[in-house]
Amino acid sequence: MHRQKWIEFLGLKRNLVLLLAAIIAIGAGEETWMRFVPKYLESLGAAVLVIGLYDGLKTLLGALYAYPGGVLVDRWGHRKALVVFTAISICGYALVLAIPHWGAVIGGTFLFLAWSSFSLPAMFTLVGASLPPLKHTMGIGIQSLIKRVPIIIGPIVGGILIDRFGVVGGVRIALMISIVMGLASMVVQQQIREDPFGSGQQPGGFLAVVREFHPELRRLLFSDILVRFCERIPYAWVVIYAMDVVGVSATQVGVLTAIEMIVAAACYVPVAYLAERYGREPFVIATFLFFTLFPLTLGVAHCFPLLMLAFAVRGFKEFGDSPRKALIVSYARPEARGRTIGAYYLIRDTFVSLGALLGAWLWKLGPGVNFWSAALLGAFGTAIYCASLMRRPGGQPTAL
Repeated sequence: MHRQKWIEFLGLKRNLVLLLAAIIAIGAGEETWMRFVPKYLESLGAAVLVIGLYDGLKTLLGALYAYPGGVLVDRWGHRKALVVFTAISICGYALVLAIPHWGAVIGGTFLFLAWSSFSLPAMFTLVGASLPPLKHTMGIGIQSLIKRVPIIIGPIVGGILIDRFGVVGGVRIALMISIVMGLASMVVQQQIREDPFGSGQQPGGFLAVVREFHPELRRLLFSDILVRFCERIPYAWVVIYAMDVVGVSATQVGVLTAIEMIVAAACYVPVAYLAERYGREPFVIATFLFFTLFPLTLGVAHCFPLLMLAFAVRGFKEFGDSPRKALIVSYARPEARGRTIGAYYLIRDTFVSLGALLGAWLWKLGPGVNFWSAALLGAFGTAIYCASLMRRPGGQPTAL
């Protein structure tokens, strides 16, 4: 295929390429330490409930930051919003680096999540503004693919640092790397050109945006909440289970994460192409099923090879993630995309944040109780979504 045709097929517009470069830079720093935070907290003497609090706070802030992030994107445009969000995250990295205490991690969470949480609507709306509707799935798929590149490498580097310098020393070195890469990403983001639609259009507030949700978006949101409970209940305990129960090293955890990301990365482009041709909903159902299967496979993984299989299943949960995100973008009005996407994630993750605290309580009852409870909620959410699709006229999912 000719180079220009590849560029068009993959939806590689200038602004999106710059965004992808920024995602790689920030991810290359964050992923060296972010997945080891539960173990880092444990090493600093944090109790089980504090680790659960961190995971719940991480999810809750992801929810609370999403809507104001969308408002700021609609008001400021993508370039200014992304630069400000990155600067706030860098302040969070610096705080956690300066004070090696679990309290600093909890406080720093309010800052270092700014990039991943505030910028989520900006990433989606930049795809919506840069590409035609039929290319939304591909645009988001490429974005998700590139986002996984540092996740493949970062945890391995972080695991090596931890094995060599200890949990606390390794994480602090990784935080230094994050600060440098965050500054580099700000230089890249300054080159983004603003969108064609004017900023400052702010009709209505949060409740008005929610009332205008497309009916299909409401149904997707309800099922998504249940399935994300399935993910969140065991989330903070996966690394601890692998290292403390199964007995693998930090470097091996990095390898497991790399396996997960390689499997996920292999899905994005072919799934985006197929979803554009045959409809997005069947792929959303598939991803909900893989969410449900992961805690089941994790529960029977008592050695490293079986953990490799479980993390491969976890990678397949990204199978329909890009079609799901493209559905959200498609259901939002262009002039209110940032706020609509932000409102969706605020509602979803506010509810799902409770799953982290529930997960901590279930963990105290045993890993098996935690994993089976998560799978049951995933199965229920998947069944609800399938039933909602069958209630459509003709009982068939529609292609958008």
